[in-house]
Amino acid sequence: MQNKLKTYLKTTELFLKGSSFYRGIVLTIAVVSPLVIFNAIDLFPFAPALALGTFLNAPSDVPGSLKRKINGILISIILTILVTFIVLVTKPIFAVLLLAIAVLSFAISLISVYGFRASLISFSGLLAIVLALAVEKTDLKSILLHVGLLGIGGLWYLAVSLLSNWLFPRKDDDQLLSDTLSLTGQYLKIRAKLLTKPNKREKFSKKALILQTQISEKHETLRELLLEGRKRSGRSFSNERRLLIFISLVDIFELALANSLDYSKIDSLFGLHKTHLKSFKKMNKVMGNHLITLSELLIKKGELPEMDLLNKTYKNTEKAIQDYVDEVGLPKAREGAITLRNLQDYQKQLLQEVKAIRRVLKKVKDNTKASLKAQDSKQFLTSQEYNFNILLQHFSLKSPMLRHALRLTAAIVFGFLLGSVLDLKNAYWIVLSIVVIMRPNYGLTKERSKNRIIGTIIGAIIATTIILITQNTTVYMVLAVISLTFAFSLIQQSYKAGAAFITLNIVFVYSLIDPNAFLVVQYRVIDTVLGASIAVLANYILFPSWEYKNLDSVIVNVMTSNSNYLEATKKLYHHKEANRLAYKLYRKEAFLAMSNLNAAFQRVTQDPKSKQKESVLIYDIVTLNHTILSAIASIGSYILNHHTTSASEEFDTIIDSISNSLKHAASKLESTKTVAISEEKEIDQAHEKLQKRYEDLSLKRDIAIEAGQTQIDDKALLNLQEAHLISNQLLWLKSLSINLTNVALKYKSVFN
Repeated sequence: MQNKLKTYLKTTELFLKGSSFYRGIVLTIAVVSPLVIFNAIDLFPFAPALALGTFLNAPSDVPGSLKRKINGILISIILTILVTFIVLVTKPIFAVLLLAIAVLSFAISLISVYGFRASLISFSGLLAIVLALAVEKTDLKSILLHVGLLGIGGLWYLAVSLLSNWLFPRKDDDQLLSDTLSLTGQYLKIRAKLLTKPNKREKFSKKALILQTQISEKHETLRELLLEGRKRSGRSFSNERRLLIFISLVDIFELALANSLDYSKIDSLFGLHKTHLKSFKKMNKVMGNHLITLSELLIKKGELPEMDLLNKTYKNTEKAIQDYVDEVGLPKAREGAITLRNLQDYQKQLLQEVKAIRRVLKKVKDNTKASLKAQDSKQFLTSQEYNFNILLQHFSLKSPMLRHALRLTAAIVFGFLLGSVLDLKNAYWIVLSIVVIMRPNYGLTKERSKNRIIGTIIGAIIATTIILITQNTTVYMVLAVISLTFAFSLIQQSYKAGAAFITLNIVFVYSLIDPNAFLVVQYRVIDTVLGASIAVLANYILFPSWEYKNLDSVIVNVMTSNSNYLEATKKLYHHKEANRLAYKLYRKEAFLAMSNLNAAFQRVTQDPKSKQKESVLIYDIVTLNHTILSAIASIGSYILNHHTTSASEEFDTIIDSISNSLKHAASKLESTKTVAISEEKEIDQAHEKLQKRYEDLSLKRDIAIEAGQTQIDDKALLNLQEAHLISNQLLWLKSLSINLTNVALKYKSVFN
């Protein structure tokens, strides 16, 4: 009980000191201050439009480069002014209004094709339709005044946002770094469980895939924030510190991904000796917890945790290797010992990265890792294209975005018609529920509708209870402001909690205007349920876009990216320094492609069971691609972090064969010209030569042991590790690529 209370208090403290709550306070100040100021100078009638303009243009203010943030808000201001003007002008004629709503909804929805920030601008435009329906302006002069004040409100929000950014310039950076540290820590802990729990591997693997997707998304935002910020304002100690942490996090992620072992081989090697794996499992767990603790320190500050447990746990891994060798005996224990040694080596590198993050948090100047040139860093940024051709490419019923635009338009028009026909009070709330709930994906729409309804009911119950206790308008006013802050703060983290606070805010605001607050609560719940139901039904019935139909291009992209990554790894083995940057760029592309496939698979699992066609087959494709990526990362990570021998001709032959196999599988899915596959005989010979090199080194070591040389020198150990890892990983990769080709052919036959 005490631990639960401690955890709750810590979570609350992190939330109150985090960027989400800070952004909620900033938005509340921006919305409320015009109301207070204009009321004080007896110009209150102008204040609501200013507050609406502030509220409407806040959504696109999300973490990212300052330039994109400013441009996003300015575009949002222009869009919301235009939309509001059109809706208000057409309002007197119901048929024309319906047509205007339909055209605007469709056009605005398609803005989302230009990426995440564009989708938030689109949301502002759709929100402008809803709020314009709530405004009663009949003559042109009052309409022009209203939209003018909306624009000023938007500019006011931009000014407040820039001021808050100037006062606390690194709030978003620290929050994102903290979130990424925490997710990375959780990921290491999941990987630890995979090592010794064979019966739960599928469950933990799925959790790991979800975490990988979340981490990759954070990495993309951090690249934009840190690298764009560095390019704009130059190098500074604070910028470089954050960049150092980010680089270490990327390296930790690659190392963790690279250590996706062949678990069937682990089980056969250590079947009767699983106890020797426990120290390695604990090491991952301890490092994961350490990263989570460091993530908290970025937000709430404080003393760094001690290193004693980390160092002690790492020493225990050395003892575990020796105990295993003593129990099994050489040479029988060699393969298992080398596997454990490779695992320990990986954990040593992880430990070095954790120590690097600690040094940065201690504010020790060490710029060795942040020496990335501006021109090089620019290559790591994912640029968003904004040309008109991108929009044209989506004018096909095959496009999920076009289907979503049509579906959303139909739902909005139907919702507004239904509210008007039933003559419901505040019928635009139905449209509001549709706009905030409806997403291109059925599963997410269903989840949001459920959370929206539950949150609304919770908010309604709390509001009703407070209204029964007191009728004090001052209390209502204070609670309206507080609930507004928490609604803005929580809407991204917990949609259910955010919806509850939105309901509280609306009820208390209306309670200040309309004494019959219970009627407001009643209609709020009814309209939310109606809007949520329409959103879910529309997603299921109108132009449904089931996720399994949209996977081909995502799968092909992963296969192609993995092939490119593999070829970059081959070049890295030949010339490490010359090809280091290119390798990291291809690594980034492969990780992002895999993240997109993971996300797509998660959306498949959210669709109705009847629409999850061949989900087991799709899962096989996801796991095979993920394992291939991990095996490539394992080779690349080893090459980057060790002194290696020269790459052999056999290595090149096998790499080329695997790369061609991946391209061949991709070409089968695309129905394009297939890539020629290398002769199996040639590949088998290359494998035999690589295996013989490892066996020769093993034999040499056996002779040394017989001669009494029980201690192996570092060079011999590294050569054995390298030969073992390269030979085994290539053999595993070859097997995986063959399996993937077979599964891809089966997938092609089922879905085409």
